[in-house]
Amino acid sequence: MTSAPHVEPPQRLVRFLGADSPWLARLPGLVRASLERWELTAERVVSPGGRGSLVVLVRRADGSPAALKLRAAGAADEAAALSRWEGHGAVRLLDAAPEDGALLLERLHADVSLRSLPDAKATLEAVSALHRLWVSPSPPGVPDCEHPFTTVEEYTGRAVEGIRAHVPEEARPLADEALALRSELLTDAPEDMLLHGDFRQGTVLSGDPGRAHWLVVGPDPLVGERAYDLARLVRDRLHDLAAGSGAPAIARRRVGKLANSLEVDRDRLRGWSLYRAVESGARHIAAGDRADGEALLEFAGWL
Repeated sequence: MTSAPHVEPPQRLVRFLGADSPWLARLPGLVRASLERWELTAERVVSPGGRGSLVVLVRRADGSPAALKLRAAGAADEAAALSRWEGHGAVRLLDAAPEDGALLLERLHADVSLRSLPDAKATLEAVSALHRLWVSPSPPGVPDCEHPFTTVEEYTGRAVEGIRAHVPEEARPLADEALALRSELLTDAPEDMLLHGDFRQGTVLSGDPGRAHWLVVGPDPLVGERAYDLARLVRDRLHDLAAGSGAPAIARRRVGKLANSLEVDRDRLRGWSLYRAVESGARHIAAGDRADGEALLEFAGWL
């Protein structure tokens, strides 16, 4: 074990949380405490990293590689989901100190995600990876109602006022449709599965030999129907899609292909894809990122 190095948070993290974030001020101390707790030697910070977490590549006391992740929020939920998956299709959780937002994870190839593959191949691998995660939220023998995770209904309910407040007036009919679809989809939800919550090509990383070639990281786990989880994948590589010709037709075909590939109802996938794009668009606009927000609303309009 060595003393903690100077930790320089990636700019992506600073922009998302804000330079005056209290959590960023505490971050060096959290890193130091985690290195001491698990007898780790730090190697380097992963950059650009995530928007709400810092990842440091480390060595354990026996010299084996690992990754130390510090989350600004949600560490307990991520730890619970990774424990439920037990490394099947997802990164292995080696240890956790949720009170400090700290997770000790097996080390994957942080610089090699599915986004390094051509889109068609990446989508095929993403579908396979996501399918492995869809399990009951509770371990065998435990009633499904006894789990620590937020439901899709609870999570999306927190966004309703934001959608109403931040979607521009000219897109109000789209916002109304998104909110109506949410209510309809929740009324007759067909299942309650453990979901990744923020699944996209960039959350699937290359693993080492002896493990699955592609493993999922970074869950913000929820409990709900599979169509909700798959909906985020529908708009992956949105800027590339928008730059080409025939984008609306391609987006609609994506819905059909993804629904068929995982035996998900096409209309439910279309509904959640539209809702999630509107929700994300409103959130981007609220954060001052109007260009991306409007791109997401345009995507929702294609559906």
